[in-house]
Amino acid sequence: KLHLNQDMLAVYHTGIDYHMWHALGLILVGALGAHLPGNALLTWAGGLMFAGILLFSGSLYLLSITGIRWLGAITPFGGTAFIMAWALVAIAVWRAG
Repeated sequence: KLHLNQDMLAVYHTGIDYHMWHALGLILVGALGAHLPGNALLTWAGGLMFAGILLFSGSLYLLSITGIRWLGAITPFGGTAFIMAWALVAIAVWRAG
């Protein structure tokens, strides 16, 4: 709070929110993997979710702390990884059912 202006604090909090929800998503992928061992879709989903955390949240953390604006161009790649990960989770669960 003391080092970030209001706008950058909001950016940082967005990174935290997505990081938290997708960390829970990784736990879900792990739990599903225990019930569906060897499921390649869940393996890919976990990898994409992890990449999404690094790209999306990581770029927002760095942007807010350093103020380097071009880091914001990386954020959509993380968002795309999140979308793909959730789609793979949904397909894996649908195919298993």
